[in-house]
Amino acid sequence: MPRMALSAFQSFKHELQSVVGLSKDALHVYFGLSVFLVVAAIVRQGLRSWAPLLAALAVAAVGEMLDARDNFRTYGQWRVGASIHDLINTLFWPLVLSLLARHSRVMN
Repeated sequence: MPRMALSAFQSFKHELQSVVGLSKDALHVYFGLSVFLVVAAIVRQGLRSWAPLLAALAVAAVGEMLDARDNFRTYGQWRVGASIHDLINTLFWPLVLSLLARHSRVMN
C-alpha cells in the first residue's frame, strides 16, 4: 500500500475511529443509523417518510465520493468493492427500519 499524506477527510475518520474505539465497519453502521434517526426526528414525519432514508443515502454517497477521490490519489483507481461494502454497512439498518415502517405493523 502506498504511503501518502492522508486527506483531511481520511485523517478525521482515522482520528474518530481511534477516539471511539470502534472498527471502521461499526462506525459506518452507527453513522448511517444515526443520520436516519436524527433526520426522522427533525422532519417529524416518522420512519415512513422518504427523508430519513434519502438523507442516510446522501451522506453515505458523499462519504464514498470523498473516499473514491482519495483512492484515485493513493492507488490510482477507485476501490469499488470497498465502497460497496461501506454503503451496505451504512444503509442496511436504515433500509430495514424504513421497510418495516412502511410494510409491517412492527413499527406502528
